[in-house]
Amino acid sequence: MPSTIQRTLILIKPDALQRDLLGEVVQRFERKGLKIVGMKFMHLSEGMVDEHYAHLVAKSFYGSLKQFMMQTPVCAMVLEGLDSIDSVRKIVGSTNPREADAGTIRADLSMNVPSNLVHASDSVDAAAAEVKRFFKDDELFAYEKITDRYAFGEGV
Repeated sequence: MPSTIQRTLILIKPDALQRDLLGEVVQRFERKGLKIVGMKFMHLSEGMVDEHYAHLVAKSFYGSLKQFMMQTPVCAMVLEGLDSIDSVRKIVGSTNPREADAGTIRADLSMNVPSNLVHASDSVDAAAAEVKRFFKDDELFAYEKITDRYAFGEGV
């Protein structure tokens, strides 16, 4: 399957902000060569959390997850790059940080769920829906970044 340029959503969660890890997390994506095409701080409303985590609403832990996600702003980002969805998932690591591979954000910097520092889209369909959920079209930018030719190759 050929590589494609994709966009994916990242939410840097309240625990990362409380622990002063925002720069460290962003740096991991930048070092990989992913391009930030949208970034903002935002408070998540109850409705946004319910929509975003609709697949977890019936779980016993949902109330505490919802409270956790609303306690501080989150940093929402849209990253762009070759096969960015899979690349970001590899950088982030397993949802359970104790099971994540060494060198990933979650393995290196976190110990538990839901305090696993970041949310990352897990599929092409999820990424498309999540980007639209958190960003308006005019909040996303297309621009040439000189390092793209080194990160992605001359033909990109």
